Amino acid sequence: MWRLREGTHPVLTDEGGAILSEHTGRWAYLTPTASAAVMLLLASTSQEEAAGQYAARYGIGVEQAAADVRTVAEALAAQGLALGGQAPARPRRRRWRWRP
Repeated sequence: MWRLREGTHPVLTDEGGAILSEHTGRWAYLTPTASAAVMLLLASTSQEEAAGQYAARYGIGVEQAAADVRTVAEALAAQGLALGGQAPARPRRRRWRWRP
């Protein structure tokens, strides 16, 4: 299941949108079609389902829709704004031992 990373705040509309990262304090601005892809990804259980809905919405082929949705998902994951189906990484705790 695709989702946004914790600490991100989306502002999405059909006219475009943006996602704020609390970690960096920066906004990632989205085109209207990228915003639609994000809304469909968040509402779907899989990227394939989102791509099917994207194809129907824009009247394009399923292959092209899948490529478009995948591009948006990968771009947001590369910016650290989204998780592509994996669980969020847990911080590793190291236990230090003093050895004489």
